[in-house]
Amino acid sequence: MSQIDEIKSRIDILDLISESVKLRRAGKNYSGLCPFHTEKTPSFIVSPDRQTWHCFGQCAEGGDVFKFVMKKEGWDFKEALRYLAGKAGVTLTTYTPQQQEEKDAHERLRAQLEEAVTFYRHQLLNTADGQSALTYLREKRHLTDAVIETFGLGYAPQGWDNALKHFTAKGYSQQDLIDTGLLTVRDDADDPRNTYHATRVYDRFRDRIMIPIRDEQGRMAGFGARILNPDDVPKFLNSPETPLFSKSRLLYGLDRARKPIRATDQAVIVEGYMDVIALHQAGFENVISPMGTALTEDQLRLLKRFSKRIVLALDPDAAGQAAVLRGLDAARQSLDREGEISFDARGLLRHESRLQADLRVATMPDELDPDEIVQRDAEEWKRLIENAQPIVTHVMGALAAGRDLEDVQVKADIVAQVLPLIEDLPDPVVRDSYQQKLARFLRVDERALIGRQVKGPRTRRPRPKGEATTPSEPLKPKVAAVSPSHKIGAHCLSLLLRRPDLLYRLDRVLQEAGLSRLSPEDFEYTDHQMLFRLVRQSLEQDAHDADQYLHQNLPAALSDLTDDLLAKSATTNSLPLDPVDDRLLEDLFRGVIKIRRLGLDENINQLRFLQEDAQQQGDLRAASYLEMVSHYQRSRNALDQASLKLTERRQE
Repeated sequence: MSQIDEIKSRIDILDLISESVKLRRAGKNYSGLCPFHTEKTPSFIVSPDRQTWHCFGQCAEGGDVFKFVMKKEGWDFKEALRYLAGKAGVTLTTYTPQQQEEKDAHERLRAQLEEAVTFYRHQLLNTADGQSALTYLREKRHLTDAVIETFGLGYAPQGWDNALKHFTAKGYSQQDLIDTGLLTVRDDADDPRNTYHATRVYDRFRDRIMIPIRDEQGRMAGFGARILNPDDVPKFLNSPETPLFSKSRLLYGLDRARKPIRATDQAVIVEGYMDVIALHQAGFENVISPMGTALTEDQLRLLKRFSKRIVLALDPDAAGQAAVLRGLDAARQSLDREGEISFDARGLLRHESRLQADLRVATMPDELDPDEIVQRDAEEWKRLIENAQPIVTHVMGALAAGRDLEDVQVKADIVAQVLPLIEDLPDPVVRDSYQQKLARFLRVDERALIGRQVKGPRTRRPRPKGEATTPSEPLKPKVAAVSPSHKIGAHCLSLLLRRPDLLYRLDRVLQEAGLSRLSPEDFEYTDHQMLFRLVRQSLEQDAHDADQYLHQNLPAALSDLTDDLLAKSATTNSLPLDPVDDRLLEDLFRGVIKIRRLGLDENINQLRFLQEDAQQQGDLRAASYLEMVSHYQRSRNALDQASLKLTERRQE
């Protein structure tokens, strides 16, 4: 992750803009009076999903957090970068050759892990020993061949050196295999029973179902391995901690669940890898699993990038219930405390609940695991998730289960554990409601709880008026879903960075189609806009020395992004970057059409909401909003006509 991406991941644009602009919900977005010009009717829109803002009034501008700070403070990009880095708690560092070497090393490790997926898959499908594993998956787990293929399941054969021999024969060193976690090193000198010094290197995974574990971007990180022999231990064995594999940060299945989580606006956390696979097979694709039973703050923070509505549906055994309770503190720290947002810089108003995540717990019945429930009745699973309880309610029931609620010590114990959770909730109405519910649940006078609350220390300290957020209190991450226009913009930039000379031809083709030439405003994010400006400036200097100009003038903060874009453009759509300029030019042209059309569609949707809102309030600007909608629709029609003409030319 580049420094710019890390800053964006830590700063929610809604939090940032709410410090100086009074916003109110407008559908899925927020609207307010533009801070950059005087107006009486809101024309300023903030999109939390896209992490962008746009003014439909006099400014007619928009962008991301960087563009907002640059325009508000009159700063250049470097100044905005330093300010936002400090606000996010990100230390800015210069990209070094050592970092490049580390990045290259990580790519080599990922490539080796991908080869390991192929190796274990071959063992599952094409060997006699693998047949027992395949039978287990098909008959005991009821997985289809298609799902086995989709999730890349494999089999690690019995024996101590199968993987070792296979990969060393392919040219990998033992150290490479140790670094990826495929081999284990044991120093027998540590065993007091041995009188000689010997170090053994052997396969880490033996006679196990192999489950590839990828990060949220789909890149290989390691493996989870399940036993076939019930006498083996442990039941599940993960890759060791490596530069790529961190149990506290990864969520299994998130690479496939990202889109379904956004589509349903809900994420469901289960305890086992096999639960995830079975639920995906049954059509419930918004499901993921941590690397163990304990949830971490990093995992919840990562998940919250995709949805604030999270359901814990862990196994019903004692370990699973304990995991729910252990995860409470991390959940509250990373989710519930994200509401201290003020309308102005002095922090005169606070909105403690507007951005709270909705964390709930689903109780599994009949001592069944999630995969067993969905096999028994898929609709039952759906009902269980729909009926998930708020976490405080669940904790009350979990602590009371099997205990005598007439015993005063039991009541006191439950209050001692539940009341701190209630006190930590930012919304006073919600706090009061839960206090009443707890009092009714335990059949005690609510005043006793209030008295206990006053005497006991609060876990949250309200920030005094005027007190700014310190660097030790960085904003919690909120990353926008990567929008289609962002992906297309990155694709176009990747081609232009490698072939800046195509920009002149692209401008000419656009103008021949009656469209304006490509400009920085066509790109949604500030870093993309800056790179594009550099590309155009490089051509204006000297087209023959464009690459040299880009290299000499590239800001250090954009190095990572540029490297990623250049790597992506090495091959695009399986078409090497060779002299096939016409096809590349057509690719760029279509990309620009798509970017502009997506932007127009978004603007039209937002304007229609503003128009309806103005009509309801009897505001005269409703007519101007309608006129702007018509203008954008005409522009969209022009794009459609240009795209149609290009298609017709190709068919001739």
